[in-house]
Amino acid sequence: MLNEQRTSRAGAHNWNVARDPEPGVTEELRSLEPIFHRVEAGSGREAFEAIASPDFLEVGASGQVYDRDFVLDTLARRHSQPHDDRWQIHDFEARELSDDLWLVTYELDQDGRRSRRATIWRRTESGWMAEYHQGTLLPPTPEPPIPDRGV
Repeated sequence: MLNEQRTSRAGAHNWNVARDPEPGVTEELRSLEPIFHRVEAGSGREAFEAIASPDFLEVGASGQVYDRDFVLDTLARRHSQPHDDRWQIHDFEARELSDDLWLVTYELDQDGRRSRRATIWRRTESGWMAEYHQGTLLPPTPEPPIPDRGV
């Protein structure tokens, strides 16, 4: 398996990232992330159940562990009506952990609120199922200095 060296946006870490050994898997997983943000407004709980395994766990930015039912209930309430959900993904990577088990990592910017995200996805006969998700808040990006104009 070929590896390539990547530097994170913050420049603090180097990641050895395995290239996608199965063409198309990275794009399939990219279409599912950020997890729980790509579902249409008005979607019910069943839309989220379709992509979260029965044993799904999430570790929130606070470090709190949430079970599947709590996450699905929260998402069903959040998506019950239209809402503004602006986000951008940076540094998206997918890495095969074992047969049909993949780790996805990326940085999510939600209108200035930045977090490092990780999701473990399992490929099943019925499609991709999330097993685990974690979001860790990142410090705000410092504003660039204002140049001294000699006034």
